[in-house]
Amino acid sequence: MTDLGDLQRSRIPAFEGWRTFWFTPQPAYTLGLVRMAFGALAVAWTLALLPDLYDLFGRDGVAPQPSHWAYQWGVFEFWTSDQALLIGWVVLLVAAIMLTVGWHSRLAAIVVFVLIQSFMQRDRWVFNGGDALISVEAMFLALSSCGAALSLDQRRRTGSFWSAQTRAPWVIRLLQVQLSVIYLVNVQAKLAGEAWLDGSAASYAWRAWPLFSAPELLTNSAFLSNVATWGTIAIELAIAVLVWNARFRVWVLLAGVVLHLSIMVTLSVGFHSLAMFILYLAFVPWIRVQELPDQVRRILKRPRQSTVGRVQDSESAS
Repeated sequence: MTDLGDLQRSRIPAFEGWRTFWFTPQPAYTLGLVRMAFGALAVAWTLALLPDLYDLFGRDGVAPQPSHWAYQWGVFEFWTSDQALLIGWVVLLVAAIMLTVGWHSRLAAIVVFVLIQSFMQRDRWVFNGGDALISVEAMFLALSSCGAALSLDQRRRTGSFWSAQTRAPWVIRLLQVQLSVIYLVNVQAKLAGEAWLDGSAASYAWRAWPLFSAPELLTNSAFLSNVATWGTIAIELAIAVLVWNARFRVWVLLAGVVLHLSIMVTLSVGFHSLAMFILYLAFVPWIRVQELPDQVRRILKRPRQSTVGRVQDSESAS
């Protein structure tokens, strides 16, 4: 009869690695950082809705009837008045602020997810892939113990805001995997498109969705268009694969930051790049987040210490 020890020794190494990757407990500092950043993004996303709230989602707006998608729903399908829109917007803003500071974090995350999904379901045609990613990130946080670190909930439990409980990191792993999947799918889609293969995609984007009028040198240069087009593909593929290698992780993520910042300042893509940065934060080691307050304090002390040293030197010289 096989005993428990034999069963433990006979486990497949790949299964052990899988379990370690998803479920080995660690301090939830990274999850707290992601929650705070996403909460701030959700606040900005909500505020961006206000100027056109009734024009885009109201009963007399551009889409009087809600869009219907299989297996998806929103509260504005049942609560359809313009007053309901305003109430929903206010509740979403309050919940996003609560999520940022970590006050009743799980409830706030659920409310944020439901209302973001509701606004998107009300008028799908005004949103893009970045908004869909925000909805996915909200869902991940709603399923997690997102108040287990860097939160008022944690302060209430332990007396310290910058502290963390120990949790299985499966939510962080989902965010990390999401990053790779997005870039791999993007590369596959780009390589199936003629404009990307002939190197003209970047020039087309600069003309079709500019945030501001791009100079002709940029839009009419075949060389620059090819560099930007194939450079985008190379960076996205590198991030998708090499982000899992500790030696290359920082470098490929820095390349991704440069890529997305360039997209933000040249193309009108809404919140897409900011939503991607939330996924980047999932790769920050928890120990770095834990040490962040001490590092900030050391940086703030340096000028004061150098000033004191200069004063003492001048006094001794006199």
